Amino acid sequence: MHFIQPGHALYPEELELRFRVLREPLGFPRSAVTFPFEAESLHLVAQQGTQVVGCVLFHPEDALKGRLFQMAVHPSLQGRGLGARLVVALEQELRRKGFTHVHLHARAAVVPFYERLGYEVYGEPFTEVNVPHRHMRKTLGSSMFPGGRSQEA
Repeated sequence: MHFIQPGHALYPEELELRFRVLREPLGFPRSAVTFPFEAESLHLVAQQGTQVVGCVLFHPEDALKGRLFQMAVHPSLQGRGLGARLVVALEQELRRKGFTHVHLHARAAVVPFYERLGYEVYGEPFTEVNVPHRHMRKTLGSSMFPGGRSQEA
């Protein structure tokens, strides 16, 4: 796993994975996969051989918090722990950079995945990209224990 930025040789593959997993199944065009703040966001990708098979992005909103978004794992690898490893690796980098809070918009079907990683649901359900979603958030502790709990928890 490593961090990349738009313009990196793996960025087109990241976009293709995000499109195939997150937008194409909903009938959205390729253009719906990019955001205006791509360049300001952290992009963590996982590779299997030379192929990008997972990614997660983080958009800083200020010096302490931001939003996790565009989490995608190749369908053949879903349910094998790659997504969790991506989120944990991203959180480690965020702690290193001084971030303390992460929030996200989780599709309703994946709320349990994020709960296992220590995220909590807040607010009312909502619809985004024609799919039911929930707001979720997590406070990042200074170190992690198994199960996604921080020392402060």
